[in-house]
Amino acid sequence: MTRRRRLDPAERRAELLDAGARLFAAKPYEDVLMEDIAEQAGISRALLYRYFPTKRDLFAAIYRQAAERLLAASEFDPDLPVAEQVSAALDAHLDYFAANGHAILAANRDLAGDQVIQAIIDEELATLRQRVLDAAGFDERIREVVTAVLTSWLVFVRTLCVDWLANRAYSRERLRAVCLGALWGALEPVVSTG
Repeated sequence: MTRRRRLDPAERRAELLDAGARLFAAKPYEDVLMEDIAEQAGISRALLYRYFPTKRDLFAAIYRQAAERLLAASEFDPDLPVAEQVSAALDAHLDYFAANGHAILAANRDLAGDQVIQAIIDEELATLRQRVLDAAGFDERIREVVTAVLTSWLVFVRTLCVDWLANRAYSRERLRAVCLGALWGALEPVVSTG
């Protein structure tokens, strides 16, 4: 066990989130023990439980922080065409999903019914949808249907990514191509018929 250090509460919380994130990225949710996180952080279990009363609470805090970082890393660049912005954001998500497969699977399978985790996912999807809508500047006449298409596409991408992480039955390149093809294929009849 590492030597204990006195940290202020914000620093300790950040340290616990980092230690937990490393373990949740490396192992399936059910294999991560609070004892392991406490040991990795060099603290007692009692101190860990003061910050996070349950493993689910810790995971939710880690997942929220990850969603915020991911959204920051996939900000749209208004100087690029919309297709490039969407592709870059998708790439950022795929890279994150590949690096944190166990955490993504936990959020979307083990904790799929958890209201806190689902709220984080819903907020992330809403932000991504709004970014595409804002970047593309769709005509008001089709905005409602485009919003529905984007919402459906984001759920499709998330579902497909979870399947890819669980099975790895196809390449990341194929996953990316299918995701982008689905979006452009779904939007084409909407945009062309206005």
